[in-house]
Amino acid sequence: MSKSNKIVLRIQSADGTKRIETEQTVTTKGLYELVKAACGFDHYDFALYRERNYTKEIVSSGSQEVKDIGLKHGDIVYLRLVEGPSTSKAAERSASANSLASSHSSSLSSATFSREATPSTSSKPSTAATEIAVLEDPVDLELYKQDGRIKRNRDEKLCRHNSNGCCVHCSPLEPWDENYLKEQKIKHFSFHSYLKKLTSGAARGKFVALEDLNCKIKSGCRDHPPWPKGICSKCQPSAITLNRQPYRHVDNVMFENTGIVERFLNYWRTSGHQRIGFLFGKYELHPDVPLGIRARVAAIYEPPQESNRDSIRLLDDPHDADVDELARLLGLQRVGWIFTDLLSENLASGTVKHVRNIKTHFLTAQECILAGNLQNKYPNRCKDSSNGYFGSKFVTVCVTGDEKKQVHMEGYAVSAQCMALVRDNCLIPTKDAPELGYIRESSDKQYVPDVYYKVSGIYLPFCANHSITYELVSGGSHWQAFKKALCSIRNYRVFEINLTVTYGERQNFFYDKINHRGNFFCFRNSSLPCILFILFKISALGFYYGLHPSPEPKTSPGDSFAR
Repeated sequence: MSKSNKIVLRIQSADGTKRIETEQTVTTKGLYELVKAACGFDHYDFALYRERNYTKEIVSSGSQEVKDIGLKHGDIVYLRLVEGPSTSKAAERSASANSLASSHSSSLSSATFSREATPSTSSKPSTAATEIAVLEDPVDLELYKQDGRIKRNRDEKLCRHNSNGCCVHCSPLEPWDENYLKEQKIKHFSFHSYLKKLTSGAARGKFVALEDLNCKIKSGCRDHPPWPKGICSKCQPSAITLNRQPYRHVDNVMFENTGIVERFLNYWRTSGHQRIGFLFGKYELHPDVPLGIRARVAAIYEPPQESNRDSIRLLDDPHDADVDELARLLGLQRVGWIFTDLLSENLASGTVKHVRNIKTHFLTAQECILAGNLQNKYPNRCKDSSNGYFGSKFVTVCVTGDEKKQVHMEGYAVSAQCMALVRDNCLIPTKDAPELGYIRESSDKQYVPDVYYKVSGIYLPFCANHSITYELVSGGSHWQAFKKALCSIRNYRVFEINLTVTYGERQNFFYDKINHRGNFFCFRNSSLPCILFILFKISALGFYYGLHPSPEPKTSPGDSFAR
């Protein structure tokens, strides 16, 4: 064979570029064998392409030569791993597909196979949009039907028309109007007002797409070896500039009555230790906020935990799924979490220390990270997002002392940027100051993008001297008595499932319940932990209680159900 027939081809894959020396008279089947040997493969589960976008596949054939497909000296061949072998069977598949396409019925069969193997991208959005529309919360579906405009009365000084007229001085305002927000001192408007703002204007939101922040390297880049050996502008995440989030998903947290919080605080009053609980309730329309959402709390569930005066450690909860299922049967869902940070100042007067304020912190970095993890666990379903989720309605309630040294509740949520930083394991707390957060440095295992924040028009790198309050979205919380509550609770004592006899609590639960008002029907007024306790006890005896069937108990002649 003459020397002029020898050529060098470059084989580019996800692991880099390799060079092979071949001849123009070599068959494409021989080319596959050379590539297999050069890459060290023990299989033929790969395919070769002429184009970078994996088009113009080079089919393995014993009769077709390299010069027949137009390969020349120095050309690049793109390698891609596939699930099946790419040898002579590929040619058989191609030939059979061409023969099947000749008839109408065969083309339908081929199209059916094509949809199963690689789903059509054109059919994805419509299917996803239909599923998301069904899965969205009822409160979101209700808010989509409202315009949210703020009605104004006739201005006696500026309006020159009668009571039935309307002008620029009394026409309804949009819920995101800047002047209105400044006058009312509103720092964050509602999320649906934010959506209305994006979909307003001439385009009517035609190109609106809510995207979550990405802090990770895009996988599958073929231009270089994987990190840390290489990185490029295509796969590298962009630098992040932290901005204050103008909207919030939940505008207010409301407890149905004081009894819910009072029973939760009894643990701290008895032991002096801090406590964490999950809020169960539902989301509803907020009557005082345009297009606003309010979290209405009906019960607090306290998971297994170890706590002391200064810290809390959550333990594994074997009944976590049962709690969610029980709440679903009662028409409730997890809407947030609550924790205490109370330090007694004067036991005689009942005052507590005011430790959380603008001079110290509102939430610590560790609390913000935990809130971010919980918000990522319970995301908000949104039809305007590409993946169907954006942000979270999961709220954080802190019980601490206020300026008057009284027990006070504050509601918060972390921003979508903070959720992304927590999700991608970029944000960590500091050891020296609880209010400061720190961005991880890039390592061989993880690339972390640069994070900046803006102070007085100057962009500064996010480092250990940055307060985590930049990522907070504040929201009010209060309690209100309802005539028809989601979970009716009386003033009499109910069983605290997590308050053990360690702190002097008597658990003569059934005796108190049966003897209250002389009947057993007062169970309907019990709290969520109370009902959960009854179901666990029934399940332990082998009965089916609707959440899941318990296995039949293995009894012997000496066993008895009486304990």
